[in-house]
Amino acid sequence: MLPTYPRRAAADLFLARQYLDRPRGRRLTATSLARFAAATGGIQLDSINVVERAHALTLWSRFGAYDPRRLERLVYRRRVLFEYWAHAACLVATADFPAWRRAMLDYSLRHRGWSDWLQHNRRLVRAVEAAIAERGPLSCADFADPRPERGASGWWNWKPAAHALDYLWMRGRILVHSRDGFQKRYDLAERVLPAAVAAEPPSGDDFRDWHLAKSLRAMGAATDTDLRRYLTFPHDGAAERRRVLERGLRAGTVVEIAIEGDRGRWFVLAEDLAALDRVAARRSGPTGATFLAPFDSLLWHRERAQRLFDFDYRIEVYTPAGKRRFGYYTLPILVDGRLVGRADAKHHRGERRLALRHVAFEPDLARPEAALAGTAEAARSLAAFVGADGVTLERVTPARLAAGLRRALR
Repeated sequence: MLPTYPRRAAADLFLARQYLDRPRGRRLTATSLARFAAATGGIQLDSINVVERAHALTLWSRFGAYDPRRLERLVYRRRVLFEYWAHAACLVATADFPAWRRAMLDYSLRHRGWSDWLQHNRRLVRAVEAAIAERGPLSCADFADPRPERGASGWWNWKPAAHALDYLWMRGRILVHSRDGFQKRYDLAERVLPAAVAAEPPSGDDFRDWHLAKSLRAMGAATDTDLRRYLTFPHDGAAERRRVLERGLRAGTVVEIAIEGDRGRWFVLAEDLAALDRVAARRSGPTGATFLAPFDSLLWHRERAQRLFDFDYRIEVYTPAGKRRFGYYTLPILVDGRLVGRADAKHHRGERRLALRHVAFEPDLARPEAALAGTAEAARSLAAFVGADGVTLERVTPARLAAGLRRALR
């Protein structure tokens, strides 16, 4: 008979592995930043800046307010993290670079779906790499052709150059050296991370075993689908994923378990069974409140969040305004280990004001007073982090909670 655990234990271990057992309760240092990125597998990057960039929000959720200039120094000067495609574009722990080097070396054109373009533009790729070697670091804008008469077919037209840069980056030939605003500047990998590039990469099988363990450790306990949807790169087929998982089961490094009320097959690292036992035996769970970025690693697989937290979350950025249920850029609200609602937030930088345009709590809110207090506390902390002088509240669902949230915000 399989070891069986309550769903709450799996949820609490997931929160702990994601550094959300004490949200905003840690201090951001070089060591804590590297450990967090290694623990989760990556910190997703995204260009949307309605409140703050996704990676900055993700770090605020764990570490509270911090100096963004310090993060810039840690990433692009001290090289604590590097940029690569782990789930999507992510900041990844530099300590993990040797493992990811295998994925870079094995990168195939089928992974991106523009192999036909590359087959006809190999000269362009070589030229882009040579230009970076000679004049790097360079951004995509450095390859734009300013001469109108060249038109879209120009040798340095930005779109072909962007494809070439993406290919060279995925292959590990170049890395993101720095950013100007949010614009990436690339340089040769051996100039960005010389020691890491020199390290011996693992074999293909060793990398896949590492990848499986990395994902399981980040989630605590997971189904096969969870594993496929967490660190989504590289895109191995179902048969290959099963082979790696079965190898772990045979070796005893991976153990199958059962989660009460769930018919799926769940897996955990053998070394994590004791941690799962501990959280299952606890009488109290995580404490504290925060907002989560839409691209937070806790939410990378949204169906998993629904299974573990009864929270059905969808990003509505690309939904037509009239069809949105909750708002443009809704931040899930985490209070004491529960996802209790969503806040559609916007930072009005010119007015130095954080607007909560719509706060929608879950209909089955068990502890409304705690939810209101946690939401208000998190909103004040977020306002301070982004440089807003205050928080304004517009709409609350259900409306009966509006007065209580206004009082808590005051």
